Amino acid sequence: MVDRIDLSSSSPRPHAVCLMLGLAAVLILGRDFLPAELLRLPDWLVVPFAHWINAGFAFLRDDLGLMQVTRAFAAMLEWLLDVTANILYGKNRWPRLGPLPWSVVAISMAALGWWLGGWKLAALAGGTFVWIAVMGQWQWAMETLSVIVVAAPFSVLAGLILGIMAWRWTAVQRVLNPILNVAQSLPHFAYMIPVVVFIGVGPKAGAIVTIIFSVPPMIRMTGLGLRKVPEEVIEAGRMSGATPWQLLTRVRIPTARRDILIGVNQVIMQCLAMVVLASFIGMPGLGQKLLQLLQALKIGLSVEIGITIVLIAVVLDRLSRAWAKRQPLHHAEGLSWARRHPVLLVWTVAIALAFALSLVFPLLAQVPRRDALSIAAPVDALVDWLIRLVDPVTTWLRWFLITWVLIPLRDAILWLPFSAVLLAVAAAGWAVGGWRSALVMLGFIGAIALSGWWDRAMITVYMVGFSVFLATLIGFPLGIWASASETRANRVLLVCDSLQTFPSFIYLIPVVMLFGVNDVAVVMAVVTFAAVPLVRYTIEGLRGVAPELIEAAHMSGTTRRQMLWHVQLPMAAPVMLVGVNQSVMFSLFMVIIAAFIGTQDLGQELQRALSASDVGKGMVLGLAVAFLGLAVDHLITRQAQRMGTGAGG
Repeated sequence: MVDRIDLSSSSPRPHAVCLMLGLAAVLILGRDFLPAELLRLPDWLVVPFAHWINAGFAFLRDDLGLMQVTRAFAAMLEWLLDVTANILYGKNRWPRLGPLPWSVVAISMAALGWWLGGWKLAALAGGTFVWIAVMGQWQWAMETLSVIVVAAPFSVLAGLILGIMAWRWTAVQRVLNPILNVAQSLPHFAYMIPVVVFIGVGPKAGAIVTIIFSVPPMIRMTGLGLRKVPEEVIEAGRMSGATPWQLLTRVRIPTARRDILIGVNQVIMQCLAMVVLASFIGMPGLGQKLLQLLQALKIGLSVEIGITIVLIAVVLDRLSRAWAKRQPLHHAEGLSWARRHPVLLVWTVAIALAFALSLVFPLLAQVPRRDALSIAAPVDALVDWLIRLVDPVTTWLRWFLITWVLIPLRDAILWLPFSAVLLAVAAAGWAVGGWRSALVMLGFIGAIALSGWWDRAMITVYMVGFSVFLATLIGFPLGIWASASETRANRVLLVCDSLQTFPSFIYLIPVVMLFGVNDVAVVMAVVTFAAVPLVRYTIEGLRGVAPELIEAAHMSGTTRRQMLWHVQLPMAAPVMLVGVNQSVMFSLFMVIIAAFIGTQDLGQELQRALSASDVGKGMVLGLAVAFLGLAVDHLITRQAQRMGTGAGG
């Protein structure tokens, strides 16, 4: 009884929530009688954030001379990019050693896969680069990888240093946490606009925006790993006489190695995602080619490029994961060098042979486009047949969604008075976390109203909200079904792992193929992208329910349905809410990226800001997207905490 009283007394007072919801309902029902100031924020109250940001950037660029610093850093990066470009695809720059024959690169990747994960990973890594070569995509792929090779080490180093600082000094952590929260909620395009202003366009701009975008996960994983180091390990290091520097470099970092390398994995995947999207700012490579082909609706060639991007993503993900899991090997004394390094020996012999054969057989050095294989024609034929087959269904579905769902839903959300929406979100905040959460929600959503982009933000909300709703109808049942069997769960999680490695651009190919360029295609791409975390976290939540609870429920005679609804789902709900949170964030990113195939939301305006190099407008729009994500994150996080507390009590 005491526990129940304590729990209820700590929850927010329901009458305050009911009062705010009642006021919101009154505003909605009496909309026709409201003054214009309660329908939309009047122009004289709109804060010129964009003007202030542009003035700030102009001060940094011109008065403080930051332009010279950024240009100097860009020049250094450009030199490194020239080196990797020369080696990987023969760009006419120093050191004039390249290009490496594709056979040498493929053998090297296979050897790396063998060393890290055995023959299966070797076949995947080597086979991927054989595919790239024989499909005639070598130069485009190497243009992409030449940037990742430069950007990833910078991101890892910057993230490692900042992560150590955040772990070491609480003040740094307090400053970095909100910055990282916003940074990881900003859409990709928001990073590009200031880089274009300071650097320009091209590979160096793509490299810099990639570095900035991929640093946050490394900072978080470094801090997490260092905080998880057991105190016994630290004490043992102190007892052995280690200095603070030795404790950090020889005890803490090696012990946190696994978490740090997981951060490296995330950096690499973020780098690939951004390099593909950096085609919007003149970054050559696979992303630029895919963008051109999608805009021309050349589906067969788009599929070829898409397969290559997916294969590279999977290979980089598997290699970096295998590196994170690999433990140091300690060989017995007396072993010869060849016995200690068999992979290195085989690799040395193999690449020497590959170099020699490439001089005799030029196709082993480079496969010209005219001699390359292509699956575009059969894919186009298959796509044409598939479109004709499903056209009655997709045409009806497109008509139904646009006419009866999307347009009415959009109009209904735009019809709502902004004052009623603010009251409703404040009530939601109060319901999960009291007056502090209500103020947080008002701060996030109120800032969007003050920015003057309310209608565009509401269009984004309607698309994301409807897409996440559809994704839950797919993700939750699929996750529940998969969690019923260990084998089934492992297979579905493997598919989820693979889908999460795909750069978001890839999800646009099938939906453009089936639905054309319209809002339905955007929604379907978002649904596909957003369903993955829902499936994953549903499986993990349900499989993570304590066996003792399952056994107790069985002993009490519960049916399978009762077990699911009254035991497993309530206990798994906090974890499943994390999946909903991730789904919303994925949806926001995908909606913004999909703007180039036709939407009227914040993403479309972000692309216009990028085209005009308008830093102020771009940052305001990017922050509006981030605030939407952070508002949902706050609500779901607080609700998950309440549910976890209730379950624990």
